[in-house]
Amino acid sequence: MSVYSQPTDPAKKRSSMLTDGVDRAPARAMLKGVGYTDEDLAKPLIGVGTTWIETMPCNLNQRLLARHVKEGIRAAGGTPVEFNTVSVSDGVSMGTTGMRGSLISRELIADSIELVVEGHLLDGLVMIVGCDKTIPAGAMALARLDVPGLIFYNGSIQPGHYDGRDVTIQDVFEAVGAHAAGKMSDEDVHELESAACPGAGACGGQFTANTMAMVLDFLGLSPRGLSGIPATHEKKTEAAFAAGQMVMDVVRKDLRPSKILTKEAFENAIVAVAGSGGSTNGVLHLLAIAKEAGIPLTIDEFDTIAAKTPIVVDIKPGGRYVAVDMYEAGGIGLVARELVGAGLVHEGQVGVDGKTLEEIGAEAVETSGQEVVVPWEHPLKPTGGIGILRGTLSPEGSVVKLSGHERLLHRGPARVFDSEEECFAAVKSRSIKPGDVVVIRYEGPSGGPGMREMLHVTAAIVGEGIGDEVCLITDGRFSGATHGLMVGHIAPEAAHGGPIAAVRDGDIITLDVVNRRLDLEVSPEEIAERMKSWTKPEPRYKQGVFAKYAKLVSSASEGATT
Repeated sequence: MSVYSQPTDPAKKRSSMLTDGVDRAPARAMLKGVGYTDEDLAKPLIGVGTTWIETMPCNLNQRLLARHVKEGIRAAGGTPVEFNTVSVSDGVSMGTTGMRGSLISRELIADSIELVVEGHLLDGLVMIVGCDKTIPAGAMALARLDVPGLIFYNGSIQPGHYDGRDVTIQDVFEAVGAHAAGKMSDEDVHELESAACPGAGACGGQFTANTMAMVLDFLGLSPRGLSGIPATHEKKTEAAFAAGQMVMDVVRKDLRPSKILTKEAFENAIVAVAGSGGSTNGVLHLLAIAKEAGIPLTIDEFDTIAAKTPIVVDIKPGGRYVAVDMYEAGGIGLVARELVGAGLVHEGQVGVDGKTLEEIGAEAVETSGQEVVVPWEHPLKPTGGIGILRGTLSPEGSVVKLSGHERLLHRGPARVFDSEEECFAAVKSRSIKPGDVVVIRYEGPSGGPGMREMLHVTAAIVGEGIGDEVCLITDGRFSGATHGLMVGHIAPEAAHGGPIAAVRDGDIITLDVVNRRLDLEVSPEEIAERMKSWTKPEPRYKQGVFAKYAKLVSSASEGATT
């Protein structure tokens, strides 16, 4: 028998075109230069993608986990092919122009994964994700490619310890405002910043990373129970090995994302965001993933589902605990159990692990006396943590976070800023007054570009002690660590001539959560008159990836995709 006529593994549905037969000798020669053998190349080729980078702790353990994922793939009869893509740290870049790169990186990461997998005809994919945009980007790419695969979250960071209590990066951002108010000294802030992030792992509350990790569990793209293990926990490497083994089962079953990402799966994911008091970014990212999956989804569906979903997770920023506490309490299974019990999810949806949400909930092992996940019959709040507002200021919609505060109505004078930096300077000088409605505009998907998160500002307001007395609205975004009465994603954005561009200092703005309204108390005629003299601002970037994104990006109400 010729050396070139050995039988092909039936799971090599794609890579056989790359590796099989005498005509592919040049390709095999290149791959043998990497170290692959004939036996390796006869097996399914499975991509192991990471977003490892030394700009943050969030993704820092991914090289280690990739090694164990690869071992799991080999043990299950596949050949792993590791590759790397980029990431931008939200926490490090927050409050600077660098933050404009964060949301843009989501599209770039998804594109780069697609290019590697399609360019090398890989048979399957394990995408290891961590910091905020890497999680939806991995899901967007997997949905777009529709190859068998799964997403593996590298896990949450351990809490830091300061002044006898657990702390997260949220506390450090709020310390900046406390310092400006004279409540903390330079030394206090330095001691806190040195303790808040003790090692590898994504930010510790139900901020965007942990929200999106839970979203992928409820969507079914992640192996439930494995992703939720904290980053530095002794079981995390075992989980990585298991994820590698699992992907081979997914590949051999030809279980593609299109079989998992149904409309019901997206409704389950929205319930997870609402029921955990999760990040408003969950709205933006789920809209984007749904678009890639070809599933119709609108922002109004988030409001409908959240309105009947109780909050059952007592986790920061609105609650008391962190993600590590939730894992120790019993993990994602407890959340699934409560939301299944409440009749709020489609419990029969199957994930990459072959299990339904009902089974995941039934298998949950609850730690005696835990208080992180509460019974759905006795929720922390009767309705979910997000709402969609429309009105004269946001005719295409906007997103309000409803966890972490009790206010449902605010009416006050506008304090208008045309950039985040202008607003932060005002906060730091303590010129924002109780009752104000802080307006930050020209920070939308196109106008920013990149729709910066406003945690630098919102945390400073909270730290200064006026978080319960002001409201902030923006065409930008908020970090998952933000809490207080804040409205983001206002659409149309200012740079596209949305009504937010017509607001002037002193105008009265009303935010009415009960009636889902965000209104400028100025007549339509006056708004139209003001807009006659409005001119579209010059783009901040004239070339490069920022300029290209600004030209191509859609509205926040559609997921801000390109």
